[in-house]
Amino acid sequence: MPKIKTHKGAARRFHLTGSGKVVRTKGPKSHLRRNKAKRVRRLFAGKVPAAPGMARRVKPFLPKQ
Repeated sequence: MPKIKTHKGAARRFHLTGSGKVVRTKGPKSHLRRNKAKRVRRLFAGKVPAAPGMARRVKPFLPKQ
């Protein structure tokens, strides 16, 4: 059987944790950040688990390494 190719768009947006959960980064963090409050900037810093339906759709695109 051929190897399963990783979907590169999904690989840039989502990551798999060691236990197999799908995590994603939060929203508007690329520009116009100076005039956002520090609290808001901190909220966008971390990664959050993807919604169950989204994780189900994304997981086949991210084969385990």
